[in-house]
Amino acid sequence: MTPNPSRRLILGAAAAVPLALTLGTPAAHAADSAYVMGYFTESTSLGEGTDYGLHLAVSTDGLRWMPLNQNNPVVTPTEGALGLRDPFILRKQDGTYVVLATDLKGTDWSYVSQYVHVWNSTDLRTFTGYHRLKLHDMNTHSWAPEAFWDAGRGQYALIYSAVNDSGHNVIMANYTTDFVTASAPQVFFDPGYDVIDGDMAVGVNGVNYLYFKKDQTLVGARSTSLDPGSFTPFTTGVAHGGTEAPTLVKSLASSTWWLWGDTYTPNGVFYAWQSTDLSAGTWTALDQKTYTQPVNSKHCGITTITSAQYSNLVAYWGAPAWNRLKSYNYPDRYVRHANYVGRIDTYPFDRYTDSEWKLVPGLADSTGISFQSVNYPTRYLRHYNYQLQLDVNDGTSTFAADATFYRTAGLADSGWSSFRSYNNPTRYIRHSNYVLRIDPVSTSTELQDATFYVGY
Repeated sequence: MTPNPSRRLILGAAAAVPLALTLGTPAAHAADSAYVMGYFTESTSLGEGTDYGLHLAVSTDGLRWMPLNQNNPVVTPTEGALGLRDPFILRKQDGTYVVLATDLKGTDWSYVSQYVHVWNSTDLRTFTGYHRLKLHDMNTHSWAPEAFWDAGRGQYALIYSAVNDSGHNVIMANYTTDFVTASAPQVFFDPGYDVIDGDMAVGVNGVNYLYFKKDQTLVGARSTSLDPGSFTPFTTGVAHGGTEAPTLVKSLASSTWWLWGDTYTPNGVFYAWQSTDLSAGTWTALDQKTYTQPVNSKHCGITTITSAQYSNLVAYWGAPAWNRLKSYNYPDRYVRHANYVGRIDTYPFDRYTDSEWKLVPGLADSTGISFQSVNYPTRYLRHYNYQLQLDVNDGTSTFAADATFYRTAGLADSGWSSFRSYNNPTRYIRHSNYVLRIDPVSTSTELQDATFYVGY
């Protein structure tokens, strides 16, 4: 939820909220084959690129993500703090969706909110029934709300982090059938130390798993029951620096599980781990080559969708009008311009738009491509003395030739891309000491230097 592992607040008394009693029966739906992610955005400086509304991205493999609506919010809260953090998307028993989120705009960790934001949606294209749901009367927050179906109770459990009379954050739970009214709050999980950001995997070979943030790491607990107080920690922590916001995702194509974590050292970098056996509680870090998060994304929630829903979301919200290029052998670095020089730098950085490019038809040959800057649209990447720089298109044939490249299969990995110079056809774009050049390439290192992933 937040980059401060030692938050504490004074608590007041709890009060009950009425319980709704009705629920429809589960609805059948087509087999899932894709994924949707909800998130909010923060840039490294909390400046441009920071937005506390609901953002959506989609993926066909659960690893490489495409932001929708040009990475702009699809809906924004109109009550409470007028912003959200930590959105979570749940497909309910009737096949429709509910979106939950923390009522907080910005980074005031002392902000008291007894409520969470709630939206309903049939298709994640339109959002209706917006309201805030009150969860408790304590003088504290309601951070990182999530929900899961408890079949034994015939209700949804809505879990969140709050500081109760123990003096530290615990995972609380309220039960609801409609996300309009909820039961009185109770402690769902309190191992005796500060825990936030609970995320569940329910009914995996008869076991339920709860992952959470402990100190700066992600830790798992488990139980054969869904009852409050029944979960016991069983894993050591995984982390990449200060890490929070665990998100468990099951691959639709294999027995693999992924554990996503959001780091705050630096702020806003997702890392992922994988396992084929949740019961073992051990995780192997994924190579950053294999996954790409939406730009500036924070604290994601991921759920599965059908291929039709994927297509409908892309058709409705639109694919990005730009791309980012990831380095093959330095996959934490992206192609960007800085002081009009082409280079690869470690993500995240300000301004993030320095790394966004429109791959347009080549200025000298429309079968090739040219790299048009998003934030300096009159400028293109071109080579000059073999180094790439961002220059204004002067309309000359020399500029057009210098700014045109042919996209080929990646020289180090055919699933990636390489870019051959139009007017120096023995040379490819590559990085050398993190600066972009066009050079002849032949060694293994040079081939890797000249290979990039074109994504978002």
